[in-house]
Amino acid sequence: MPPPSQSRPRSTLAGPPTGPEHPFPISLSGPIIQGFGRGSRDLGIPTANIPLAGLSVGGHEELESGVYFGWAGIDVDEHGVRIDGSNAKGARGGVWPMVMSIGWNPFYKNKVRSVEVHILHDFRQDFYGARMNLLILGFIRPEYDYVDRESLIADIRTDIEVARRSLERESYQRLRGEGYLVQFEGGEHEQEVAR
Repeated sequence: MPPPSQSRPRSTLAGPPTGPEHPFPISLSGPIIQGFGRGSRDLGIPTANIPLAGLSVGGHEELESGVYFGWAGIDVDEHGVRIDGSNAKGARGGVWPMVMSIGWNPFYKNKVRSVEVHILHDFRQDFYGARMNLLILGFIRPEYDYVDRESLIADIRTDIEVARRSLERESYQRLRGEGYLVQFEGGEHEQEVAR
């Protein structure tokens, strides 16, 4: 589907002001894996990807392709260094705002559906293999097929601002404290997702 006319301004908020409504919030979890390598290289917007199996393990394989927002808990510090029992006693990782794409990325003609998460934080290094817990709080827009990369980048930048502004509201901000986001003990779920 092509994007709507750029002559109409997009809404600067997503989701109702009272907080997430059904089917949200949605929880997904998985190890961070290497994606197609386009987020940073082609678009200047790095992503942390989880296996597509994360959708089926969470019971959400039918989730509409599109752009979503919420919180991401990752077992890394603010620089992207893994946190485990050997380097930080009692440390639990961090929680950051995120915007994510679930879909086929028609601009790139993907043959497989992907789950690509952009964390709204600048990390100093990659952290493949880290565990990530997602709390998806709302839907921003459907997936579009763009005529050029510049239009795609412009819409992603708008998605980032919509996510940031939406998460600043109290009813969404309080969900940043959900314990699930920093529960990384035991790798059973991540092993299941990685299959």
